[in-house]
Amino acid sequence: MSNIVEIKVPDIGDFDAVEVIEVLVAVGDTIQAEQSLITVESDKASMEIPASQGGVVKSLKVKVGDKVSQGAVILEVEGTDADAAAPSTGQPAASAPVAVAEPDPVPVAAAVAAPAQSGGEQSVVVPDIGDFDTVEVIEVLVAEGDTIQAEQSLITVESDKASMEIPASVGGVVKSLKVKVGDKVSQGSEILVVQVSGAPAASSAPASARPVAPAPAPTAAPVANASVAVPAQTTVSATPARTSPTAAFAESAVPLRNLPHASPSVRKFARELGVNLAQVTGSGPKNRITSEDVRGYVKQALATGGASPVGSTVAAGEGFSVLGWPKVDFAKFGAIDTKPLSRIKKISGANLHRNWVMIPHVTNNDLADITDLEALRQQLNAENKKGDAPKVTMLAFLIKAVVAALRKYPEFNASLDGDNLVYKHYFHIGFAADTPNGLVVPVIRDADRKGVLELAAETAELAKVARDGKLSPSQMQGGCFSISSLGGIGGTDFTPIINAPEVAILGVSRSSMQPVWDGKSFQPRLMLPLSLSYDHRVIDGATAARFNAYLTGLLADFRRIIL
Repeated sequence: MSNIVEIKVPDIGDFDAVEVIEVLVAVGDTIQAEQSLITVESDKASMEIPASQGGVVKSLKVKVGDKVSQGAVILEVEGTDADAAAPSTGQPAASAPVAVAEPDPVPVAAAVAAPAQSGGEQSVVVPDIGDFDTVEVIEVLVAEGDTIQAEQSLITVESDKASMEIPASVGGVVKSLKVKVGDKVSQGSEILVVQVSGAPAASSAPASARPVAPAPAPTAAPVANASVAVPAQTTVSATPARTSPTAAFAESAVPLRNLPHASPSVRKFARELGVNLAQVTGSGPKNRITSEDVRGYVKQALATGGASPVGSTVAAGEGFSVLGWPKVDFAKFGAIDTKPLSRIKKISGANLHRNWVMIPHVTNNDLADITDLEALRQQLNAENKKGDAPKVTMLAFLIKAVVAALRKYPEFNASLDGDNLVYKHYFHIGFAADTPNGLVVPVIRDADRKGVLELAAETAELAKVARDGKLSPSQMQGGCFSISSLGGIGGTDFTPIINAPEVAILGVSRSSMQPVWDGKSFQPRLMLPLSLSYDHRVIDGATAARFNAYLTGLLADFRRIIL
């Protein structure tokens, strides 16, 4: 006898809703357990939702472009009594994210523990880590003989996007470690062997309750709470509404069911460059499109001057050709030492190159008289020297002044979105932090709601986290305006590169005592050089000059900040 079973979306972590970007089955298809049904996309990752049981698809309840969340019905499948009874054996249910069970949400992805014999040992392996083939182990947090608890962090790994900690799914005593610092690991790699304490059936329950695909079945797709190894609260950030990933294909002949295979970060990168992914050939596994494929496509379009793709910002006929990068054998001129670029420098280098090439930069330079402000800063630090108050830096005053200037000139607190200009009503200020691995830009959220002391404390804390390499992606997202300060090093002026999709950035150089004419005589004043780079597509020169003049006025007399 047959029965109709609804297959639902399982727990997808901290996302209220995700968008269906591909439907992989049709009515009448015969599907197997673990077969992928739909592909969905969140702000962090794309993922395939597999079937919890096999049978014949009777009806589809979703289509491309729909928003779905936990518990939403994907389709109805006609199975046999044997299919319905199969999950009761415990094995199929453990290997697939069965939506009907609706397990409790787990805030972070735990390392998956392989089933063990009663009272025996378990191998803890790396869970699904999203779109990364391999990640590097940068820290081992436990040692052999340690007693660990479920959800305790075991190792720290670093991807191209962020560092993340992999927690344990079971508790017990560590018998042996299988990884060390510097190792490359991927989904299914063994981390350690643990002697499970207590009843093994109970300890393995958390792992089976998580909708995580096991390592031997690479075609089984992950769900969001298994692919995000960052604490749950870091996924909540004030980001602008996302553009539908399917909207770019409205003018293309590509069926929505056959969207190009690319990660969310690559899709976002392509949208920023105006590239239609349907016209890009992927070089990754299963023809997956990588960021390098997108860059290569743009370079080819520029070099050949050919017709621009649908929606592209590269105008046809305006291509240019340049000489190839020189190939030099430096060793023949003397001793050399070759070191690989850090991941941060590789990523930031590509972004800086894109921003410099694609944004028409103009820099306005001005001087701010901070004589009185510096005296106030020193006075505050002297008063708080014996207390717990943070040390006040000039950066805290600069952030406060920038927020006031952004209120007066809202064009600077905006972003280009195609032919539209998006004005933001929040004030998240990024500041460049120099780290041993390269430049990163932590973001101070809601800077308009914080005082100078709060800003000083938060910038100091974020700078320390950045130097330790522990910044999460959410701590570097959502910025409206950035500040790059070289005041502690030197220089008089420079041209900071705009951090897209922002439209301006403020460069700060070292202050110096200079003679300033007051109408009667020259007076020694402490002058701070300011270099404002702006996107000339959005901001004209007169507005930029007014912004800088207003900012220097605030810094010269900080009392104006309350007006």
